[in-house]
Amino acid sequence: MGDDGQMPDDDYLALSDEALQRQCRLETLRVSGPGGQNRNRRDTAVRLTHEPTGLIGQASEQRSQLRNREAALRRLRATIALGYRRPVVLEGYAPAEALEAILPGRAGGGRTRIGKKHRDYWPGVQALLDLFVAVEGSVSETAKRTGLTTGALSRFVLSDPRLVRAVNGWREAHGMRSLR
Repeated sequence: MGDDGQMPDDDYLALSDEALQRQCRLETLRVSGPGGQNRNRRDTAVRLTHEPTGLIGQASEQRSQLRNREAALRRLRATIALGYRRPVVLEGYAPAEALEAILPGRAGGGRTRIGKKHRDYWPGVQALLDLFVAVEGSVSETAKRTGLTTGALSRFVLSDPRLVRAVNGWREAHGMRSLR
């Protein structure tokens, strides 16, 4: 939520599945693959293109278009989290609730950290990457602002190959050493 209590216009991950799908162009496709002669005689593959960002989520594993649409939407949420950056105000910064929920040792009320398959994982990842970019790729500064040690933050980033690719892609594009 913004300072005025309204959801920011670019907080796409906070949208319901239905609202996010309304922002997308849906394409159904026929793709080849295993399954014999009855495989994909209909257009069961789905590609969702998020119109505001141009990012894409697609799926074709299932023989059901509905299941592929659900999988494509999950992948689109991940793609938005990993690929769409929002500005962060560093003055007086406090980690967003979504970010705290995914960080090790930060989930409040005795809750365990949200796992990678949980829907709320991606808003936290997006908030982490937004902060990371705002502090110009500094792992130590990101760790300090999230209340983690540098080692704990590095271990968290390295625990998800998609997150590692996003962080290292940014660091390499800016002449910095990759995390290992």
